[in-house]
Amino acid sequence: MKNNFIYNSEFSNIYERPNINSNVSTQILFGENFSILKKSKNFYKIKIDTDNYVGFIKKLKLFNKYQTSHKIYVLKSKIYKLSKENKFTYTGKDLPFASKIQILNKYKSYLMFKKNFWIKKDDVKPINHKIKNFIYIVNLFRNIKYKWGGKTFKGIDCSGLVQIIYNYNNKFFPRDTVDQIKFKKGLKSKKKFKKGDIVFWKGHVGICINSKKFIHAYGPRKKVLIMPINQTIKLIEKTAGLKVKKIYSI
Repeated sequence: MKNNFIYNSEFSNIYERPNINSNVSTQILFGENFSILKKSKNFYKIKIDTDNYVGFIKKLKLFNKYQTSHKIYVLKSKIYKLSKENKFTYTGKDLPFASKIQILNKYKSYLMFKKNFWIKKDDVKPINHKIKNFIYIVNLFRNIKYKWGGKTFKGIDCSGLVQIIYNYNNKFFPRDTVDQIKFKKGLKSKKKFKKGDIVFWKGHVGICINSKKFIHAYGPRKKVLIMPINQTIKLIEKTAGLKVKKIYSI
């Protein structure tokens, strides 16, 4: 069984097994395409088109007639509803960065992306828009809490932070560090770092924002933060017993 669909809620956890108590392996965002590989009582086994990631999602209402034309450019875009009195009210929910939408209607400074669900037009860019300076993206997530498998404003992990740079720019990049480290050729060590160097350890990754500083979603500190590169390398070797395995440029 293989059917193509588009995810139509804000975002959802993807689990390693068909059980909400199993580990979260990644998340799927609004507008992402996926295929259903298998159906069970309460879950779908799916493959996300963005990165070919396979996992389990709780059963949900689906749609496959949706032509994405724009994407979210801010960390989170507030979702509004329009009343009969033509007043917009915040729903308490948000679309995360890099979500893909179809514009169904326009009214004042708002765009409708789903029946009576609206966001501000300043929060979106055309689907082919690219951010050449990745610093904009990683700064959006600065101080966001660390969450294993996360890739939104509610939490993100180390490999998700690097992957979302590529995803926003419509480029394929693997989800997990074990696959990311194999994606390009690189060096095992380096005396001088530069902006855009991606540094890998076994099970961890981050990216240099200049020759001296490094940003990563760091589990022990429970958030995305900037640290000195050499200090980080020494700290990880001291606390986790891990040495740098590969370095390559974004």
